[in-house]
Amino acid sequence: MKYSEVDQQQLKQLTKTVLQEIDRTYSRDELTGFIDNLKSVIRYNDWLYYINAESVLTDFEYDALFAKLKQLEEAFPDFKTPDSPTQRVAGGLTEDFPTVQHSIPMLSLDNSYNIDDLRDWDKRVKGFIDEEDVEYSVEPKFDGSSIALLYENDLLVRAATRGNGTEGEDITNNARRMKSVPLSAPFSQFGVAKAEVRGEVVINKERFAEINRKREEEGLALLQNPRNSAAGALRVKDSSEVEKRKLEAFMYNLGYAVDASGNDMLDLKFKHHFDAINSLGKLGFKVPESEKRICNSIEAVMDFIQEWEIKRDDYPYEIDGMVIKVNSIEQQKKCGYTAHHPRWAIAFKFKAREALTKLEKVEFQIGRTGAITPVAKVTPVFIGGVTVGSISLHNIDIIREKDIRIGDTIVVQRAGDVIPYVDRIVPEARTGTEKEIEFPIGCPSCNQPIVRSEDEAVFRCINIECPAQAEERLIHFVSKGAMDIDGMGRETVLDFYRRGWLSSVPDIYRLPYHNILELDGWKERSVEKLKDGIEASKNQPLWRLINGFGIRHVGTQTAKDLVKHVADLRDMFHVDEATLLETDGIGPKVGSSIISFFHNEGNRHMINELVELGVKVTQVVKDLTEAKLYGMTFLFTGSLQRFNRDEAKEMVEQNGGKIISSVSAKLNYLVAGEKAGSKLTKAQKLGTVKIIDEQTFLDMIN
Repeated sequence: MKYSEVDQQQLKQLTKTVLQEIDRTYSRDELTGFIDNLKSVIRYNDWLYYINAESVLTDFEYDALFAKLKQLEEAFPDFKTPDSPTQRVAGGLTEDFPTVQHSIPMLSLDNSYNIDDLRDWDKRVKGFIDEEDVEYSVEPKFDGSSIALLYENDLLVRAATRGNGTEGEDITNNARRMKSVPLSAPFSQFGVAKAEVRGEVVINKERFAEINRKREEEGLALLQNPRNSAAGALRVKDSSEVEKRKLEAFMYNLGYAVDASGNDMLDLKFKHHFDAINSLGKLGFKVPESEKRICNSIEAVMDFIQEWEIKRDDYPYEIDGMVIKVNSIEQQKKCGYTAHHPRWAIAFKFKAREALTKLEKVEFQIGRTGAITPVAKVTPVFIGGVTVGSISLHNIDIIREKDIRIGDTIVVQRAGDVIPYVDRIVPEARTGTEKEIEFPIGCPSCNQPIVRSEDEAVFRCINIECPAQAEERLIHFVSKGAMDIDGMGRETVLDFYRRGWLSSVPDIYRLPYHNILELDGWKERSVEKLKDGIEASKNQPLWRLINGFGIRHVGTQTAKDLVKHVADLRDMFHVDEATLLETDGIGPKVGSSIISFFHNEGNRHMINELVELGVKVTQVVKDLTEAKLYGMTFLFTGSLQRFNRDEAKEMVEQNGGKIISSVSAKLNYLVAGEKAGSKLTKAQKLGTVKIIDEQTFLDMIN
């Protein structure tokens, strides 16, 4: 439900009270009230965070409340209710997705691409209802995956994909993991006993970019676009993937609402679509707010659409157009439906950011984890502000599905205006000279056999001595995100590798500097810089060393999570998986990969070699709960003079704080450097963010 100002004040006070009394001992009679309060506080803070993008709790405080509720429900099972916050995280794997029938069909929308299309549709609508004045509701067309949520007696009982429009797949277990999907909603206040709400599941654009950065660190294929990523996560058997991708659901329609006797309540209780959407917001659903508008003419509709086409890039979610609906539900009924779409709604599609080019050849790149990725080399083409010459084709399944061939004319788009991908081919441009893309039988680097496991779409070279993997592992080890060795970039690693000076990580610490000095382009000063950079790396934080190893599924954040409780890296030689899984942020797949790495004799030998060469593998484990920035969130913007972005992040995390990626109510401090832009403006408008300069930030930690 949506909370009034009075409710919010009361719940904020209740939050403080519950936090203060969390460790009290309660009698059985007192427990009922305390658990009800605990649930109310958690539900409210979920709504505040996931619907309003605000927070009154630190992550630590929220986790403490949640853990307490879970503990009490396990001790007293009769207090566990279907709509309890703990029930979002129930039950691991879904073995299959049974087909279920929608309460009413989920039809597609007719599309329009210009004002003439809209005017024609406007005339048809007025003809159906035999009225001259029609009010339209206009809202964003989210580029995600459709979902239908069924509520009975105020409880979520089922969630389904759109499917064929009449039937969809039951994805209830996955939908319950989305914090923007209420487990209960008080429809009964409208006299509604059963309701089906329709919406679109999306991924925030910044979150999508973050996911791909992490996948790239882990040597995994990049996700193609937010829409496919949302749809894919909805249908994975492991529902934890929904939380990992932070899926969100925007509700755009109340499709079905009946009372206990089966009488239609839509026209009776919700006379206008706009009002129905606002009512869903009050019931606790995530809905478009300022993004939607009532328009009294088709010209006003077009003006609003043009506003949004200009500012779509600044919107946190992918939208590919706007949806126009007859606002009156009574008039909607007069318009009716075709077999394909409602006559009372139409989608206006924005111009796609795409371009035509020719696929000239395909190269196969081997990542440091052995993943083999086909990369299309295309005739360079300018799209969305950048020139694109290389495009990942991801895997053989996508190539076959889209029937992509060498020599094809292809349509290139940029997912989230960032990552280029092949949207489709142009069949009519084919001349007959196009060639099918053949995946290599052996590794392009070492010619050893390649394999593809059942749960992966990529082929891998599993030869541990594969030269391409060795090169990439060494390049990753010295990179900025890992050991950050000054003076040792990609080309230097490749040169030293080909000269035989580098074949393993320990070789970095026994380079023949006298030989390097004899090479063209190397002077005493540059060799000293390289030597100093390598020596300095011996004392890098332990998480950088772990990240540098390139363990599969382990990126920067996982490495940081892992070392929070590790005093000596060699202790990992004996750690068991059960102990590892107790670490926040480490699940079964990541845990298994970490165990495999540290239990491997060759890797243990490498780590012991590094110790002998002076690389630090120990650290003092800090208790950050008393740190100066504990529980605080920071974001840096503009041109920084006193430190760079990586140093800033390091300082925040070492002092118990957290870096977040955007300006929102969750942000405590914005550190603004010179020429700070849109983030500073947004923070000033928000009014809740404290804006400081670099020196003030340094004063906070010194």
